[in-house]
Amino acid sequence: MKTLITGGTGLVGSTIESEVKISTKDVDLRDWKSTLDIFEEIKPERVVHCAARVGGLGGNMNYKGEYFYDNVMMNMNVLEASRRVGVKKVVSFLSTCVFPNDVEYPLQENKIHLGEPHHSNYPYAYAKRMVDIQSRAYREQYDINYVSVIPTNIYGPNDNFDLHQGHVMPMLIHKCYLAKLNNTDLNVWGTGKALREFIYSEDVGRLTEWVLNNYDDVEPIIFSPSTEISIREMVDLIVENLNFKGNVVFDTDKPEGQFRKPSDNSKLKSYLPDFEFTPIEEGMKKTIEWFVENYENIRC
Repeated sequence: MKTLITGGTGLVGSTIESEVKISTKDVDLRDWKSTLDIFEEIKPERVVHCAARVGGLGGNMNYKGEYFYDNVMMNMNVLEASRRVGVKKVVSFLSTCVFPNDVEYPLQENKIHLGEPHHSNYPYAYAKRMVDIQSRAYREQYDINYVSVIPTNIYGPNDNFDLHQGHVMPMLIHKCYLAKLNNTDLNVWGTGKALREFIYSEDVGRLTEWVLNNYDDVEPIIFSPSTEISIREMVDLIVENLNFKGNVVFDTDKPEGQFRKPSDNSKLKSYLPDFEFTPIEEGMKKTIEWFVENYENIRC
């Protein structure tokens, strides 16, 4: 079956096997006519919707309107264009930011709409929640197989290493690289005590291919090793892999976002009990090796 990957050259899209991949170089998915035109040209039977306007704490706090508009438009256009051309299955990516700030842990698939998301990234969170709503509505009205997945913090090659809008890991990899190059301190926002669950991009790719072929439930499914690591521990791994010998300074006057959001991967494990996640030590090593080798051409 012909499968189309949106965001096909990005962090996740680049890990999924497919004969057709599109990126911002091919089409502006915020524009309805352009989106419909390329879907009518390709005529995919399945779609994996990875494309998104994403960023870390800084990007989400400084570009709230843009993040909301860009993501809502992309998501609506992709799902509607899929319906118009007769796509049989769409797999869309949500994010753990869709979960309420005040919710009983661990995060589970049935808790998405139980309250307001964290204030630091609520526009992006609501835009992603609408993917779940649109998928459910289209399934009920049009009987189309739309499903959603919820990965935790994805990292790996082909990430966006922007120093101001990137996610925490790629941004700090880039900052550490420059600090070593320029013999300066490595400055980190917050106390370093905040906890995150990281998942390597190739693991997400393998799980997405499984969902494409095996998972048809309208209820989303969480992708996570369900193992927390502190930002300080993550920084230590970056420093070790880049052989940085300078000072690491935690700026406690800066925000650090939601303190933790531990997830429950029992649903995934019920389907794939023997799935082995890439240890963060191994994934970090591969990511930094790729970053250094491709520094001149990284997204930033």
